[in-house]
Amino acid sequence: MSTQQEKKISNFIEPVIADLGYELVALRVIGSQKLQTLQIMAEDPTTRTLDLNGCTKISRAVSAILDVEDPFASPYQLEVSSPGIDRPLVRARDFESNIGFEATIETQTPAENGQKKYRGKILSFTGDMVTLSTDTGEEEIELADIVKAKLVLTDELIKANQSKRPKQQEQIQEQQEE
Repeated sequence: MSTQQEKKISNFIEPVIADLGYELVALRVIGSQKLQTLQIMAEDPTTRTLDLNGCTKISRAVSAILDVEDPFASPYQLEVSSPGIDRPLVRARDFESNIGFEATIETQTPAENGQKKYRGKILSFTGDMVTLSTDTGEEEIELADIVKAKLVLTDELIKANQSKRPKQQEQIQEQQEE
């Protein structure tokens, strides 16, 4: 769930990141009023990774737009990173592309039994519903009700990401040659 400030910042930095050929995955503002930190997670849509060069490009471009828009009343820090292997699940396609992997999901609205936190394997994503296989059965959760969701670091997830590596390295090399 994003704050108004996060939504406002996202609206003006997302096009900047897209112009660089990357996608904004997640954005958070954390810290106190005295010193806030803007955390940005982005990725290359073709490789689903972000290398140091990409972090640098995004950081410089976002810093420039933040200087113009000035969304912070006090000093702030900027952090740019890749989503990582145990990435947050924010967009519909994050769930679609991670079917079969384990995730934790926290909802805004409690279920009839009061439960708001779930852990299980993503079985499907249809329309705006995530189906999760948990220890107690299948749970259907609306995307709009999700406050926080993240992949769980498992051996299965690590193996899947390792098998993608050679293909990703090939794509990165091709991009650098262009």
